[in-house]
Amino acid sequence: MKLRSIELELPDIASATTFMREVWGLYDSTPALSNIGGSNTSYLRGTGELPYLWSMREAASPSVRSVSFSGTAAELEAVSARVVASGMAAPRREDYADEPGGGHGFSIRGFEGQPYRFITGDARVQAMPMQDDKPIELSHVVFNTQDRAGAMAWVRDVLGFTLSDETRIMSFLRCDEIHHAIAVADAKSVGLNHVAFDMRDTDAVMKGAGRLRDHGHDIAWGPGRHGPGNNVFSYFVTPFGATIEYTAEVQRVDANYRTGRPEDWTWPPRRNDHWGIAVRDNARLHDAEKTFGFKAAA
Repeated sequence: MKLRSIELELPDIASATTFMREVWGLYDSTPALSNIGGSNTSYLRGTGELPYLWSMREAASPSVRSVSFSGTAAELEAVSARVVASGMAAPRREDYADEPGGGHGFSIRGFEGQPYRFITGDARVQAMPMQDDKPIELSHVVFNTQDRAGAMAWVRDVLGFTLSDETRIMSFLRCDEIHHAIAVADAKSVGLNHVAFDMRDTDAVMKGAGRLRDHGHDIAWGPGRHGPGNNVFSYFVTPFGATIEYTAEVQRVDANYRTGRPEDWTWPPRRNDHWGIAVRDNARLHDAEKTFGFKAAA
């Protein structure tokens, strides 16, 4: 199983697409702009083989439509079986032929309505030459939760993910060898916390951050190196309200990895990462976390 893409809704996708392409560093996917259900939808890819990483559909208000994972038919059947075993209805099969990459699969709702989608049979595209300041693919998605224990247990037991680490405020879960694909964070309301994009290395994170600053966008948190996952980071708040992150060097783990507990991840006063130089704009980040709730189930 692999984290593939995130699908959003928001009112002005034209300006958001321009930002994500010309400032953040994504590329138009094919079709770059399509009409699905009478609404314009923008698709953007990274330099890797995934057909798209980020899509935005025109809608009256911002929301997360889905976070998508790709896998084998057997992996999807295993998720479906666990969904039924948990007492939920069997997922309805869906076809995604109108999207870049195509494929088929199903959508399900998480513990607090988190929208997950699982796809198989989707095509890959030709990778681009790796750029020294452009995203390759998604690294992880973090959701805010009002019941972290319940949300974590649902992702672990129903989706079949593995808990990598827990801090005082966050739980990190993986579906492959990458330290975390999904994390859930304590908050007063549910919704999108942030989306992270994988970069080639630390230098690429810094160069990408420099490009954002050249365009007048200050770092909201960073640069730094996280504890869980050991990844380098720089966070930004987009003009349309989403928090996004450049990251690199995320830890790869296996079945022998010892799950970290909150007492394993403590910092001295005034420090919130390994390096101890990151500046964090808490007010701006907390405001951004209120922007993207979850798309109501159809």
